[in-house]
Amino acid sequence: MSALQIWLTILGMGLVTAITRALFLIGGERMILPERLQRALRYAPAAALAAVVVPDLLETPHGFSVALGNHALYASLAGLAWYLWRRSMLGTILIGMAVFTALRLWT
Repeated sequence: MSALQIWLTILGMGLVTAITRALFLIGGERMILPERLQRALRYAPAAALAAVVVPDLLETPHGFSVALGNHALYASLAGLAWYLWRRSMLGTILIGMAVFTALRLWT
């Protein structure tokens, strides 16, 4: 890419970001989102987190895998199970790391 293309890309991305964020500011208090949309937006952070975390857990150097060799997947599932059972963040980390280490040493 040339320097001009890079600068045009940066300016274009900045413009798109500014416009999408400014739409809510321009409307101010007059702009009220429908109740159904407000309810749907409550799930946006969880959906974004899942979109980032799940592919990282399923991806291995050989592609997507749910095999026993995918240590991160099973360690995270063990940590999730612990958290749902005990609601302990420290326990979740310890169980997840213990399962991850055991799987690495075993397989």
